[in-house]
Formats: sequence, C-alpha cells, structure tokens
Amino acid sequence: MSRVAAIDCGTNSLRLLIADISDGNFREIDRQMNVVRLGQGVDRTKAFDPEAIERTLKVTAEYAALIRSKGVEKIRFCATSATRDATNRALFIDGVREILGIEPEVIPGTEEAALSFTGATKSLPERDGPFLVVDIGGGSTEFVFGSIDVESAKSVNIGCVRMKERHLHSQPPTSEQLQLARFDIRAAIADAAAVVPITTSQTLIAVAGTATTVAAAALGLGEYDRYAIHLSRIPAQAVHDVAAIFAGMSHDEIAALGYMHPGRVDVITSGSLVLSEIMSATGANEFVASETDILDGMAWSLV
Repeated sequence: MSRVAAIDCGTNSLRLLIADISDGNFREIDRQMNVVRLGQGVDRTKAFDPEAIERTLKVTAEYAALIRSKGVEKIRFCATSATRDATNRALFIDGVREILGIEPEVIPGTEEAALSFTGATKSLPERDGPFLVVDIGGGSTEFVFGSIDVESAKSVNIGCVRMKERHLHSQPPTSEQLQLARFDIRAAIADAAAVVPITTSQTLIAVAGTATTVAAAALGLGEYDRYAIHLSRIPAQAVHDVAAIFAGMSHDEIAALGYMHPGRVDVITSGSLVLSEIMSATGANEFVASETDILDGMAWSLV
C-alpha cells in the first residue's frame, strides 16, 4: 500500500488529496479545497500579485502540516494555467519547494488534460466510452477525448476567472458583456475542436468546481453534497437554464445559495457560461458530473 498526497494548484483554488492506493484499489483519506485566487490579475499583468502568492503559500504550509501528520510517503504538487502564464512564477515555485521539500511541477495543458482524464474515467465502465472530459478551471479549460487512454487533448484559455476578469465586470453582467464573453468562448472551443473530436463522444464528463456547482443547482440541492453530485447526469437544457439564472442574479443572491462555495460566487456566472457554450458546441444531451478529476489522476500517477 502507498499513502500519497496530490496538490493541485490552479488559478482559483488550491486542493489537496491524500489517499491509500494498493493493487488498483483507491481509498480516500482526506480531500480539501481552499480558494486562494493565485491567478488574480494574471491575464492582465502576466505576473502574480504578491498578496496572491502569500495567500497560496499560507495554505500550502497548512497542507504540508497535514501531510506530515498523516504519514504520507509520496507527494506531487502540480501548478497549472496561472503559473504557466506568470512571468514571476519562480517566486512562487521557490516558496512551495521550501515548504514541501519537493520540486513543484508546472505542467503543460496536455499533461493537465491527461491527468484529468484518468481521474474522471477511472471509475466508469469502458462501455460508456469514448469519453470527452471537460475540465473548466480558473484560467483554462481542457478538452480530452479517448476511450481507455487519451487520444487527443487541447487546453484553451477560457477559465472562469479569466472570463470574469476579461468580460464580466458587473453582477449581473450586461448583455454586451455576456455577448463578448460568448464570442471569446466560442472562438476557443473552435480551436479545441480543430484538435479534439468534441462531437463524437458517447459520454461527456465535466469535472471541477464550475461543473459540480452547476450540477448542484440543476439538482436543486439545498447544500453542497458531493455524493449526490458525483456521476449525476445533468441535461443540456438544465445547464443553459442554470447559466441564465446565474447571469440574472446579483452577487448577494448568488452568495445566499446554500450549495455555493464563497470563493466561487464571483466566477460562477462566467464558468456556467463556458459550460453552457460547451454543451451547445458538442451537441451533447447531458453531461456526467464527476467529483474525481486531476487530483485523483495525480494520486494514481504516484504508484
């Protein structure tokens, strides 16, 4: 048995998974998520804000203490979209190295996609393939196609934080803001579709916080319940409806929703718009919401 820890450092959140893996069996020990908004302003400035680095390293230190207390044998720390874009990323990477004692990885979008695919499809039967896995993050969105292994993948810069900072400057956003965001999203999806066959999968799986929050809304949950959300099937029309509802709400109305994480309040409108446009572009009738994703793929990669 191997006890492993995976830390996924995205544009919006820093997440930890500790798990025991043995002979193909996976047992979750702990899973945590903190919204640190490391990528705050990176789309505009191409650099990390010092306060964002400080926030993220503080949570990294908390995770390090937990990892030590749980007797973890192997650790993997992967940073994605915002860190790829930041010109001063060495400041952050050096801080992580000092705290964890390992070399943090700034992984390319293709590897991010492959890890997400592994995490999302591991518990699904092969007969449900081929799969299209969509991972809507803070800075980027990954499109990954395959049956057993990844056959094609593309990462495009239409994450929920990036779209909010570029286009949605009010809540609710204006119709002009929404239209500009749609143009941007559709162009990026077209770029992905030139590489990935986004209309030919049997099962569309959507992972990460935007998709699971949209699922919570579509399911009518009073509070966030990852067990009710995991592997739920959400109709395309429900996605469009939820996106339209978020786009018409005030910040305070979104914050009052029982299933809404505080760190997702200001980016769920942009994120749900990305998911809605993906449903339209793929022609899928529904998506499967998965609570297993890149973190799980990282954990499996350690054994």
